[in-house]
Amino acid sequence: MIVTFSGMDGSGKTTQINKLISKLGNQKKDVSYIWARGGYTPGFELLKKIIRKLFGKSVPKVGNSMARKKIISRPFVSWVWLNISMFDMAILYGLIVRVKLLFGNTVICDRYIDDTALDFKLNFPHINCENMFAWKFLNFVTPRPDKSFLFLIPVELSMQRSVQKNEPFPDSKEILESRLNSYNDSNLFCQDKYFVVDGTKNIGEVESIIDKVVGISIL
Repeated sequence: MIVTFSGMDGSGKTTQINKLISKLGNQKKDVSYIWARGGYTPGFELLKKIIRKLFGKSVPKVGNSMARKKIISRPFVSWVWLNISMFDMAILYGLIVRVKLLFGNTVICDRYIDDTALDFKLNFPHINCENMFAWKFLNFVTPRPDKSFLFLIPVELSMQRSVQKNEPFPDSKEILESRLNSYNDSNLFCQDKYFVVDGTKNIGEVESIIDKVVGISIL
């Protein structure tokens, strides 16, 4: 079984994921937790470290910076970065997740393929990623989740909670607004596929909602 958590930063996803993992563990369930963003998987991070060692100061440091944006905006660099990222995600979702499922694990995913599509859309507006072969391959090999949650909170609250959590690279207000608009777009995040969670509710109330939805099959 695959359970995915998507939505705004600071909306309570991590808290609820930890609670769900704990409950499954108490029931002696085998649980695997996976957090992933396109271009930020462990494999991709290792590749970037190798590139930085090889090219030194010519490669910008981790994080949001004008130097990084300038380099990544170059058409060829964008194309290469996206292709590597997509095939890397295909290995993660299409191979690693499927193997875990084969061995009877319940896989909890913090972010999933629709989140990756949104990231690519926001970060590479000049590229139609969905028409790329690598994206079509990623979409083909990625298993469909059994339960999907979409956590929503206002932009201002997301910003406040990011400050409280000392997020190293928080999104700007404009990006957060774009994210929220996208999450509310049924063409991108179909309401028939996602169970929408109001992240402004208290932790216990949200926990009960998740228990009820997920509990139908595995609790």
